[in-house]
Amino acid sequence: MNEKTRSFLVSRFQEYYSQAELRLPPEFTSREWGFLEFTTGDPFMRRHKEFGSEGELRDYLRGIAPAHAYYSVAYYEYPGARKMKEKNWLKADLIFDIDSDHLPGKINSYGDMLEKGKRETLRLLDFLVSDFGFDENDVHAVFSGGRGYHFHISDPSVLSLGSPERREIVDYISGKLNPEMHYSKEWLVGEHGSGTDTFKGKTAVPYKYALKNYDSGWGKRIAHYIVQYLIAESVKEDKNMFRELRELKGFGRSNAKRFQELKKISKKPEVLRNIVDHGRLDFGHIDDFQDVVSLLIKQAAEMSKVNFGSTQVDEPVTADIKRLIRLPGSLHGKSGMKVTALGIDELEDFEPLNDAIVFGDRTVKIKVIKPFAVQMKGKDFVLEEGVQELPEYAAVYFMCRGAAEYGSH
Repeated sequence: MNEKTRSFLVSRFQEYYSQAELRLPPEFTSREWGFLEFTTGDPFMRRHKEFGSEGELRDYLRGIAPAHAYYSVAYYEYPGARKMKEKNWLKADLIFDIDSDHLPGKINSYGDMLEKGKRETLRLLDFLVSDFGFDENDVHAVFSGGRGYHFHISDPSVLSLGSPERREIVDYISGKLNPEMHYSKEWLVGEHGSGTDTFKGKTAVPYKYALKNYDSGWGKRIAHYIVQYLIAESVKEDKNMFRELRELKGFGRSNAKRFQELKKISKKPEVLRNIVDHGRLDFGHIDDFQDVVSLLIKQAAEMSKVNFGSTQVDEPVTADIKRLIRLPGSLHGKSGMKVTALGIDELEDFEPLNDAIVFGDRTVKIKVIKPFAVQMKGKDFVLEEGVQELPEYAAVYFMCRGAAEYGSH
């Protein structure tokens, strides 16, 4: 980025911050703040900042017009202390980050990447509300202005959680399941029992497999996945049915018999209803289906889990109780788009490449230094090297991305 480009972006960001609507975090005077400025060289973080009033923060933003503005998820007694151990950590919000550009699968465009991130975010919301019981009013969604979405949770029940507990939450949502914890064998008791074991004082023998907690959380997801899987397999030709299961090592000496049992139950509505309504996996009279049940649970976890998209090998975002997170209402210095706070009811219909754009349509001349393409506000911008005139919002985007410089020289 040359000096002309830096000066232009700073001036545009300053104008934005002169009237920006910011959503400050709870107890913002107890947060550490950090800022990255536009530079012509290597960027550096101004951190360990603290603000005693909203006016003081706004004056600072207008003055330096940062490329990126952050605050700590942690609340500190001394947020401005230069050393972390001197800040005296008090508590921290629970934060989730969907990083769209590292999600599995092919990415066709920036818009496609953001749409995949939004779908994953909606899946995460279901876990937070259905499994953890957070009220939707306590779950605050934020578009990062760049690659993905954040959830901020300031519910008192989570503020004191340490990194290990937060990591356990991520593991749960990420589908890191032990299959054996999610099913057991039912006991057949009474006059039908012929074994020597007892169940509640009666003669009993292990009978059929049953899912645990089939009516909530992962148990419910697993039950519904197994039913959907069996229905999908039931309409295939025999040679294509249950291919994943057939590949199991040691599918059994009675391979053909097991296959026929699965084929029969996949076409019995009453058996499928029993899976959802009672968690019962009635696999006929074959008693060696443990490996099949385990595989189906693993597949359910893989299909239903949330992919956070992080490539980090150290602390995930949620487990980092001292992390800095973007300020809602600020601008993202790699796109020029707004870090947008969203109501839960707004999330599904939110279109970042239209709704998060803050700059106008006046024409700006730029010099493209490397080919780049994006779709914004319904328009396709496919740029080759050379001088171009673009609407300001697109020109800012290309300059922020490092694909163009301001002006024609």
